[in-house]
Amino acid sequence: MSKEKKKPIRNKIHSRNKNKDRYDLSALVAVNPALSDYIKPNIKGEDTIDFTNPVAIKTLNQALLQYYYSIQDWSFSDEFICPAIPNKADYIHHMADLLMESNFGNLPIGNKITCYDIGMGATCIYPIIGVTEYDWNFIGSDIDETSIISAQAITSKNEVLKNKVACRLQGNPKDFYYGIIDKEEKVDLSICHPPLYDSIEEAQKGVQKKNAPYSASEIGSEIIYEGGETGFLQKLVKESKKFSENCFWFSALVSKQSNQKGMVDFLQELGATQTKVIPMGMGNKSSQIIAWTFLSKEAQTAWKKTRWTVKK
Repeated sequence: MSKEKKKPIRNKIHSRNKNKDRYDLSALVAVNPALSDYIKPNIKGEDTIDFTNPVAIKTLNQALLQYYYSIQDWSFSDEFICPAIPNKADYIHHMADLLMESNFGNLPIGNKITCYDIGMGATCIYPIIGVTEYDWNFIGSDIDETSIISAQAITSKNEVLKNKVACRLQGNPKDFYYGIIDKEEKVDLSICHPPLYDSIEEAQKGVQKKNAPYSASEIGSEIIYEGGETGFLQKLVKESKKFSENCFWFSALVSKQSNQKGMVDFLQELGATQTKVIPMGMGNKSSQIIAWTFLSKEAQTAWKKTRWTVKK
């Protein structure tokens, strides 16, 4: 394998992201020897992964989770999308920064923080990163029972995740917080990666444009929502207002630039007391995290005193 010195990847990867440098393929193969079957030289003669092969991508991400996050068993059906670990980690790190900004530069960690992942999926990826990086507790919801069963299996097979992730089935596919978050329950963060497309046809075009190693029809429920990303975000924001006292920071990953301003304006109309737009991107891909809260300054202070350690 090439011993060439690792080069930084040209992007906006978070400084705490464990994958901010090029993959150390030798180290990854050491923890997951199966990965060696999918390494090939690129046009420059450098070792790389065959990113056209979905099995190669899954094996790479399993190795990343083993090497960096101590996740020894990350098994799920091939009918589900395999997430890109570096991208997912960035979202978590940016939300940790947001907590730090809200807490006088001190990052609340461990059992003091509960993060709610809307649409957790079969891979349980956001909880995995949030638990292993910051020891947060997680609530993860999904409308698909098979995904919930898969996520529960992952948490039960990895000691580091045990008793840290509550997997809850959302019985109404049109709801986000109703049916999951109890009236008196508090969560410090809410995260979400909305579906992008309105229909199978639209999704198929998008998948072909991205040269993704899967078809839209195979994973439609994960990337399709009536109204697409725009419709999803509008409904999410409206419902978040109903749970304004249950969550400190709501957030969503917004892929379409056209949705950013409209979402911020809509939040102001609904009475959000703070709105944050956090740029996030890797390579040629770019998106934004939109975060918002409805809590007044007084309510935020009370929240910190009762749930977080505030150092004076």
